[in-house]
Amino acid sequence: MREDGRVNDGTLILAGAPIGRAEDASPRLREALARADVIAAEDTRRLRRLAADLGVTLAGRVVSYYDGNEAARAGELVEALRDGDTVLVITDAGMPGVSDPGYRLTHLAVEAGIPVTALPGPSAVTTALAISGLPSDRFCFEGFPPRKPGERARRLAALAGEERTMVFFEAPHRLHAALAAMAEAFGADRPAALCRELTKTYEEVVRGTLGDLVAWARGEVRGEITLVVAGHAPGAAETDIGALVAEVARQETAGVPRKQAIVDVAKAAGIPKRELYDAVHRS
Repeated sequence: MREDGRVNDGTLILAGAPIGRAEDASPRLREALARADVIAAEDTRRLRRLAADLGVTLAGRVVSYYDGNEAARAGELVEALRDGDTVLVITDAGMPGVSDPGYRLTHLAVEAGIPVTALPGPSAVTTALAISGLPSDRFCFEGFPPRKPGERARRLAALAGEERTMVFFEAPHRLHAALAAMAEAFGADRPAALCRELTKTYEEVVRGTLGDLVAWARGEVRGEITLVVAGHAPGAAETDIGALVAEVARQETAGVPRKQAIVDVAKAAGIPKRELYDAVHRS
């Protein structure tokens, strides 16, 4: 009991869920699902299917907790925690809070001094990074690129000089457009790996350059997608951007439209078109 006569605060558990195969669930996840007082699930139907696959009976109260109601439901769950309940948050796959609901509730619980713990589980981010064949000693997770072309182009342009390996999520129906935007921002020769349906029956990893992946993704692509893109690798002899700007000017004088000259010169130099475009307009 606490000094105010109420029961001790409960514990918030962030539960990592299998990203494809139920067999990847840990014994701790099974135990926590069976014992939690409240289970906040991104999709309650998928939760019940997972529990059935694991042979777990859910004794606690199950509530939905997804992007659309996360802000409103977080306060309700904090109250349950204050009443001493153990609240388990589980999303459709991977770790809550990593491009999934969970951050708001975690933030509120921490602010309230409520214990927060996690049940580690499979992650598409680190799984894709590990099997990509790209450097994994330093990396950053960028989540889903913006949907709108202009916003996406600006976000990727800001990442063109990022030296760490980058990991992205993307929806299948936006994959080709996203890869084309990455090829333009980072250069078509930038190494990358496209990981599809990780840990599932039809797992597939396509490795190559961004240009290769753009061509590969022209057809119909299905499933969960994780993209791993190599970071910018500055060499001992960095490209002389001033010389490239001068070459654009020379081509313009010869009658080539500026936009076309930038495209041609950037492609020949193997640098992102946006980088040269910005340099030309700064000069």
